[in-house]
Amino acid sequence: MLISTAYAQAAGGAGSSSELFATLFPLVLIFAVFYFLIIRPQSKKMKQQKAMIDAIRRGDKVITAGGIVGTVAKVKDGGEVQVDIAENVRITVIQSTIASVISKTEPADKSANDDKEKDKKDKKSKD
Repeated sequence: MLISTAYAQAAGGAGSSSELFATLFPLVLIFAVFYFLIIRPQSKKMKQQKAMIDAIRRGDKVITAGGIVGTVAKVKDGGEVQVDIAENVRITVIQSTIASVISKTEPADKSANDDKEKDKKDKKSKD
């Protein structure tokens, strides 16, 4: 015959727990490396992006995913944002397509508005 018979060699019966550990340890190590170098940083970045998009308000300067730079004119319900890209040119984009916020506007303080109103009243009374 041209085919020889092959016999398996038994290494002392059933495998021991140290052999199982030695077999599974590299797989666990690879998963840990993937988690700390790829999965965890990516999920943190996604959380930061979502928080940035949720915090967009009128007056913020933004860049869309298509590369359009503009100023937020209005944040609509339903995830839409109106962006001014030039004088008298306003486009509506989906809020999730905003890639980054270049500059954020500071919220107006109520006390600052009250001070402005007092200054206006003082000017009118002086005139």
